[in-house]
Amino acid sequence: MTDKVPYPYAIEVSPLPKPEGHFQWAIRRSGKLIERSDRPHRSEAKAYESALEAVERAMKPGADGGRR
Repeated sequence: MTDKVPYPYAIEVSPLPKPEGHFQWAIRRSGKLIERSDRPHRSEAKAYESALEAVERAMKPGADGGRR
């Protein structure tokens, strides 16, 4: 997968207050939150990379992640 996030997905990476210097991500599809990181990432780039992998999983046919 390329670094470009496919429509209608969007990735938001934001800093965490604790632990300081770490980042989290959220994935939105058409503006609706569909997944959020469950652990802190040491850099913004690592958080974005992890989010891209999650988007790739979400795009697979029948991939609902067991979430309802």
